[in-house]
Amino acid sequence: MNFSSLGLDPKILQAIEVCGYQHVTPVQEQALVPARRGRDLLVNAQTGTGKTAAFALPLLQKLIDQPKTAKNGQVRSLVLTPTRELAEQLAHTIGEYAQFLALDIVAVFGGVKMGGQAQQLKAGTDILIATPGRLIEHLQSGYVDLSTAEYVVLDEADRMLDMGFINDAIALINETAKNRQTLLFSATTTPAMNELGHKILRNHLDIRVDKANQTADTVSHVVYPVDEARKIDLFMTLLDQYNWYQILVFTSTKKQADHLLDRLKKQQIPAAICHGDKSQGTRRRSLKDFKAGKVQVLIATEVAARGLDIEGLDFVLNYNLPYLPEDYVHRIGRTGRAGQSGRAISFVCPEEVRFLRKIERLISGSIERIYQRGFELAEREEIAPTLVRQKTSPKKPNNKQTKKQSAKKPNRKKITTRAGGKNSKSGRKKLKKS
Repeated sequence: MNFSSLGLDPKILQAIEVCGYQHVTPVQEQALVPARRGRDLLVNAQTGTGKTAAFALPLLQKLIDQPKTAKNGQVRSLVLTPTRELAEQLAHTIGEYAQFLALDIVAVFGGVKMGGQAQQLKAGTDILIATPGRLIEHLQSGYVDLSTAEYVVLDEADRMLDMGFINDAIALINETAKNRQTLLFSATTTPAMNELGHKILRNHLDIRVDKANQTADTVSHVVYPVDEARKIDLFMTLLDQYNWYQILVFTSTKKQADHLLDRLKKQQIPAAICHGDKSQGTRRRSLKDFKAGKVQVLIATEVAARGLDIEGLDFVLNYNLPYLPEDYVHRIGRTGRAGQSGRAISFVCPEEVRFLRKIERLISGSIERIYQRGFELAEREEIAPTLVRQKTSPKKPNNKQTKKQSAKKPNRKKITTRAGGKNSKSGRKKLKKS
């Protein structure tokens, strides 16, 4: 399906063409039309499938179809997102879709001073993209009025749940127009996400483009079993062996990230860091330098698992496995995007085996183990692959097996039923009596 068949405004289609888009993705095909018709949506699709355009394009079209002027801190549409990086990325991407439209787009998030953001909000805006915490600050200060926001999007809603932002998000949604249209977008699905959908959506349409929590087919997965204390040495060995041009490394703690950065700098390897203790300016520069190829290794904590859109990124390394298996899906979603191939590498020590088991069950597949010479564990079976049930075709018996089986009496299949069923003892007695 082409975008031209969706009845979008010519200026939106012009921007889409400039962006290089030609055909709609599956999530866009399923979400664009009902979103334009005003339906609430709960959309689940893996990262890198075009979710932003799936909600941004109908949003822009509705703003064009119903022209209004936002004044005195008013907001016409609200997009909530969990991290600063994702807020900036959304503002940039939606800005590209709206480049030929006379619409105001404002992004507010922490890590920068509120003054400049407050001035933008006071003037009114068509599209407000915000992290929940910073938006609450502006709301409490009287800089913004959400009561006119008729179009609300929760992007990466599952991540908001994980990070504990969901109560703030719900409080903000309650400040918006009563007749609002609400869209929830997520890369993973959980019972908590479904419960949230029933809380804030009205007669919603449930769209699930892929198998729940499925990873992209373009990404290959490998695990390196290694003791925790030797992970840094293993990383330096593999970096030298494979000469990875650019690699995004996720650590579980800021301390681990800083320690790895110090080691890389001592080896004169261009590296940068992105975690919560760094200012927004520092994080922005780190990402910019990485995208520009000035940095070989970008180290990040979970704060960067969403919102990093790096074109052509080939490698993602889990220096530590995430506590939540769903976060593995988000981390490796930074590679293998838009149909390109990618490689997800994980260092796993014996203490992390339980996390690995959960990940393998979540993605319904065993991950290949690679034992690097010189870094072997004493007990390899501790990190043996998880047994995942797979459908296999029955093997045809050879002639000898067939003859042996035919000579034996056929085995009767034992049937186990609930008490009182016709195949149970009590059930047979009842049948005889009748």
